[in-house]
Amino acid sequence: MTEVEIGRAKRGRPAYGFDDVAVVPSRRTRDPEEVSIAWQIDAYRFDTPFMAAPMDSVVSPETAIQIGRLGGLGVLNLEGLWTRYENPEPLLREISTLSEDAVTKRLQEIYSAPVQPELISARIKEIRAAGVTVAGALSPQRTSEFHSVAVAAGLDLLVIRGTTVSAEHVSANTEPLNLKQFIYELDIPVVVGGCATYQAALHLMRAGAAGILVGFGGGSTQTTRDVLGIAVPMATAVSDVAAARRDYLDESGGRYVHVIADGAMGVSGDITKAIACGADAVMIGSPLARAAEAPGRGFHWGAEAHHAAVPRGHRTAVGTVGTLEEILVGPSSSSDGTMNLSGALRRAMGTCGYTELKGFQRVEVTVAS
Repeated sequence: MTEVEIGRAKRGRPAYGFDDVAVVPSRRTRDPEEVSIAWQIDAYRFDTPFMAAPMDSVVSPETAIQIGRLGGLGVLNLEGLWTRYENPEPLLREISTLSEDAVTKRLQEIYSAPVQPELISARIKEIRAAGVTVAGALSPQRTSEFHSVAVAAGLDLLVIRGTTVSAEHVSANTEPLNLKQFIYELDIPVVVGGCATYQAALHLMRAGAAGILVGFGGGSTQTTRDVLGIAVPMATAVSDVAAARRDYLDESGGRYVHVIADGAMGVSGDITKAIACGADAVMIGSPLARAAEAPGRGFHWGAEAHHAAVPRGHRTAVGTVGTLEEILVGPSSSSDGTMNLSGALRRAMGTCGYTELKGFQRVEVTVAS
């Protein structure tokens, strides 16, 4: 892509968000009923390509089970309220009632309680007992500390998730996680992110990641762009990482690494565009935080909101639009793209003549702005 001149000393490449692009129909159409949106990573197959983001306003053990039964994958935050408190419900209720000027400080106080390994084990066993795939997320800084108790409890898939995760973190103060060695020695698949560039994604793929989370600073609860000045528009980021997947597939002799768009997808049309730009699946937060069963009670926040030193997020009001079932698989009573995400994706794919996700990654896309 041609760079543009920002000034005499700096040039930059244009980049596009999901709002900047649109999917183009083809000459062939298919019935939505003939479209499969099934997704498989490693040995785990799902009826939909939807991962629920590991955020306390979205995923509890109960909602993880519900999402799993509806064909998706709920990822529990293994450093969240459910592993810090035996019963976090009173705190979740309090968070939903806090005033805007008090919420950040109170979140910092609430999340200062230590993570309890026995609660990590208990939550994973609770989800596993329901018969759904168990996924949990840890930050890169605490993966070494807590992963073993999670795996011993029956974790199926580990997500290492941060604002940005690299395969080459350098620190003079602590021993960084050796990602390649860690993944090699672990017996379960690992999904790693955030990541937003071709080269960073290629390095994570070479480290052995089964999937790459694409994005940082683009979610509805994050203020990373305002606080740190860091952001990459998601359509470009997904496409760049998809290119790394293609090149790594050739380099490795056939090892396929999944690209998972993470953030900046508030409605079903954004999910369609993410798949069209090359994603295999999507990790969504705010669409599911709008569910009647969501722990956030109409509010949504992430780990960045309670960072002890540099908060990079906020609690945002998302409201309630329907049940988890209505949001994920319908039926929808709304025309704004917040419900029946599965049905909308199937219809978009059928309109463009595709019957499976990998084929839809080849659909024509235009720059709309």
